[in-house]
Amino acid sequence: MATIAACARNPPVGSVSVPPIPPGEARVWFYRVYLPSDTLNMTKVTMNGVYAGYAQLGGAFYRDVPPGIYHVEVESHGKDFNQSTNVALVPGQDAYIKIESLGSWSTFVGAGFVAARDTFYARLMLPQIARSEIVQSFFDGGS
Repeated sequence: MATIAACARNPPVGSVSVPPIPPGEARVWFYRVYLPSDTLNMTKVTMNGVYAGYAQLGGAFYRDVPPGIYHVEVESHGKDFNQSTNVALVPGQDAYIKIESLGSWSTFVGAGFVAARDTFYARLMLPQIARSEIVQSFFDGGS
């Protein structure tokens, strides 16, 4: 039974009752769309250098934060351009950050093997696009 419970996924975002944004705050959603060919590795997400959570393949979580300007970064082995993003939030606003990966950015070919390290990106998404992508993601918690 313990093995089965460990493999159980959280419910999809579309089936979870998410509380309203607290008065005077804004909400930032972080998500990774499930792609079978994508890496299972997680990446640490920070806002203005403060830990926000870990982005898992097919998962979504949110943080309620005070209004302001935030710099969102993801932990990544590979270093590329435009891996982070900025978001300016006003009270009551929802913002969506999609976490993407590129496994071929940092590749090492050795004697009889190939090893690739993940490079992650944080992308600010339009709400109408993000909402359609996030609805099937499993809910990984909120503030």
